[in-house]
Amino acid sequence: MKKQFEIIDRKVGYQGFFRLETYRLRHSLFAGGWSDAIDRELFMRGNCVAVLLYDPDADKVVLIEQFRVGGILQPEKAWMLEIVAGAIEEGETAEEVAYRESMEEAGCEIQELMLINGFYTTPGGSSEWITLFCGKVDSTHVGGIHGLDHEHEDIMVRAVHFDEVYQMLEDRLIESAIPILAIQWLALNRPKLRQKWVK
Repeated sequence: MKKQFEIIDRKVGYQGFFRLETYRLRHSLFAGGWSDAIDRELFMRGNCVAVLLYDPDADKVVLIEQFRVGGILQPEKAWMLEIVAGAIEEGETAEEVAYRESMEEAGCEIQELMLINGFYTTPGGSSEWITLFCGKVDSTHVGGIHGLDHEHEDIMVRAVHFDEVYQMLEDRLIESAIPILAIQWLALNRPKLRQKWVK
């Protein structure tokens, strides 16, 4: 099978903080031939970066907590525990965003940066591509409220021992996909990461 698709029509349905595009398209089928024309909406989120900030000496993870509009249909979940993340602006590399967002959102200076993976968050309807990193930090003075006023950020930051963070995951207190993936990655790679990074 030759994998192909054809865009028949594309329109911008909404332009605000994010953009929604509507497509009419068709694609090749595994059994051969082409699909009927289908209509799909695509949420244009852009490319983003997330950083699992980890202190290997203290064995602590830097968690942030902030209000998220995606949780308002379940009001008790509107404030979510997450890791540092942000959008890639024009002209920036993913690595530059990782360093910038770590300072803006958590007041953390990354000492060493490691790529974990890249992935789509919701490919059924969103263009968002995440580049996920692990950043080595010193968590000694981590904490407090951070974020940029002009971006309406109100972010509570704390450093939490890995065992407690993993228990939070087990207890379903962390319900955002990106930190779940990052913490599970750390659980699998922590021994060799500490061997590499511990002084």
